[in-house]
Formats: sequence, structure tokens, C-alpha cells
Amino acid sequence: MSDLSQLPRLRALLAALARSNRFYAPRLHGAGLGADCASLEEFSARMPFTTKGDLVADQLAHPPYGTNHTSPLAAYTRFCQTSGTTSTPLSILDTPESWDWMLENWRIILEAGGIRPGDRVYFAFSFGPFLGFWTAFEAAVKYGCLCLPGGGLTSGARLKMMIRHQARVFFGTPTYALRLAEAAAEEGIDLRESAVEKIIVAGEPGGSVPSVRERISAAWHGAEVLDHYGLTEVGPTAYQRTGEAGVLRIIESSYLAEIVDPQTGAPADEGEMILTTLGRTDSPLLRYRTGDLVKRDRTLDGFALRGGVLGRVDDMIVVRGVNIYPSAVDAIVRAIAEIREYRVHVRRAGALWDLSVEVEAPTPAAQQLERALTAAFSLRIPVVCAPAGSLPRPEMKARRWVVEGSNQ
Repeated sequence: MSDLSQLPRLRALLAALARSNRFYAPRLHGAGLGADCASLEEFSARMPFTTKGDLVADQLAHPPYGTNHTSPLAAYTRFCQTSGTTSTPLSILDTPESWDWMLENWRIILEAGGIRPGDRVYFAFSFGPFLGFWTAFEAAVKYGCLCLPGGGLTSGARLKMMIRHQARVFFGTPTYALRLAEAAAEEGIDLRESAVEKIIVAGEPGGSVPSVRERISAAWHGAEVLDHYGLTEVGPTAYQRTGEAGVLRIIESSYLAEIVDPQTGAPADEGEMILTTLGRTDSPLLRYRTGDLVKRDRTLDGFALRGGVLGRVDDMIVVRGVNIYPSAVDAIVRAIAEIREYRVHVRRAGALWDLSVEVEAPTPAAQQLERALTAAFSLRIPVVCAPAGSLPRPEMKARRWVVEGSNQ
């Protein structure tokens, strides 16, 4: 934990929460923690984890916004919501002060990625209640970029707008960056006419996976792919420096980061990311279990993550004794250029899981993928061909793994 400002910021945060945050004040009292916290190590040893389940239960008990607020509700001016794909959606409120803190985090991200004031930046998604859309857009405006919103448009219309306005940067998910390149080919749009030099991706693993990153860059004629990590619950958290592919760096002035063994909670160099927000005082989280699997690289300065987000704690499936993560499958699929899209079918019979894969690809590419999966996992995972254009192309987080029921 190399940022010397972390302990005084943590102490100030704990003092504020102990005074007026109904969610955290009793937890801090029970842990014996306050403004006199002696060290970061003491905080980590004594403060219990916060889980998404804790927050959901609080909002159900105190609808609609729960009790995790440090200021009176009248002070809050921003609303965001989690996706609710794995549990009940969380409603999260922010004051102008907490919001500005997140915009400052985005300034750090933009600077590190080589984005310049005056750049034209295209946001290739429809704006919904997710935090990242709004903070990234407003931060880029404040930074001095010309920001182009792409909400409510088809992929083809977005591409034409991007080219017409000569956007140097665009934001999107890794899946949608590939989908836009595919749409360009379908509609006869030459991406060599675009001015895109940098693509900032987030929302799903991929930006730090070499095969995915290289495929996106090749489709966009050499554009640099910059990964980013953040959550609606905590805000923009980690960034990639330009020219440093495959590494995410925690904004240590804003976050106290830990990695723990998901099963035991003990400190580890590879495991689940735990985050404490040091500046989002009015909507704080202390030792929040993100559910994201990461690996710390201690050969680099600061709190650096090698390979970005590796997967989700709850995403791993054990197939005949072999641990399989979606991100590992994605990396293998994306290494085969002829595969345009794919979907994994998960079936459970009793205590056993089974997998098969659909691909939009020629038969030789499907056969190549089946061999590659066998080599990687020492399992035969059947691969079948799907008709061209039949699999979903989401602009948001891709949901490629489909659970098809169980027989208990």
C-alpha cells in the first residue's frame, strides 16, 4: 500500500461515518474503529467485509435507498443502479462532492491513457442507469474533450457518426468494439476512414486478455486498446497506462485495495478484489467484496494487477474435476480469427456440469476451437456451428454463458 495519503484519508472517512452513517456507524463501533485507527493493517484486520448481499438487505429493510448515506437525503443529486444480473439491483445515490471525486478519478484514467484535451471522444452505448456511462462522459467534458453521445443509434449509424466527426477515442465494451468492426464489414464501411487511435473498454474481461485485445486492435487498424476497471458500487477504480498492455493500476489515492482468498478471507496475491472507497464519503464502501478475481504483480511499482480482471468468483464451473472460467474460454475463442461470435451452453445433471459451444464460424474453425479447448482443459467440449448472425450482439455486457436447467 504505497500511497502515504491513504491512512489520513481513511481516518477522516471513518470519523465521518461514525458520526452520521447509519449503516456503518454500528459496524465501526463493533469493530472498535474510528478516527484513531492506528494503521491500514489494523483496519483490514478488524473491519468486517461488506457484501452486496448486505447492501441489498439494507435497501429491502429501508426502501428504497437504504441507510448507507453520510449526508441527509436532500443533499444527494445523482442516482445510479447496478445491473441486477446476479441479485436485486442496488440503487446508489451520490452528492455533488462524491460525484466530483469520481470525475477526478476519471481524469487520472484519461491522462494515463494518453487522451488529450481537445480530443473527440465517442461513447458507443445507450445511456442507462449505470454509473460508468455518466462519470466517463462528464469527466471527459470537464477534461476538455469534445464528447459525442451514441445513444439510441444502430451500429451502422454510430460508425458513420464516429467517422464523420473523426473521433480519436471511443468507449465501449470489448464485445461491442468487435461488433462495430463486424457491422462495418456488413455495411461496407471502411474503418480506415476513421480517426480512432484509442479504444477504452470496460464492463467485462477482455481489454487485458492478449487475444481479445489484439483482435480488437487489428479490426480497428492498429488502435490502442486501453482496459479500465470500475464498479457502480465503488466508482472508477483502475487504469491502464498507454503502452503498458495487460496491466491495470489501482488509483491508490482514492482506493484502499486488498486481495484475499475467496474461501478463507486471508490476504493473497491472487484472489478476490476488496475495495474501500477513500473519497466517496457520502456513499462509502468499506472492505467491499467485489467478486472479481485478480492477480497482483509485485514486480511493478504501486498496486498493479497483471491481466486485469481474470473472472468472477461465482463464474467458475467445475467440469469433471477441471476448473473453467469464462475468461479462459474467451481468450481461446478470440485467438481464432474466423469465429465471429459464440455462446456456451451449460447443463447440469445432478452434481455434474457439462459444456458445449456454439460458434458462428466455418466448420474448420469450429474444429480448431474444439481441439484448442481439449488441449487447454484436457476435456472434450463439443463445438457446433450456428447460422451466421444468429447469436446475440449486445452493446452492454455480453452474456455468453447460458445455464439450461438441472436435474437434481
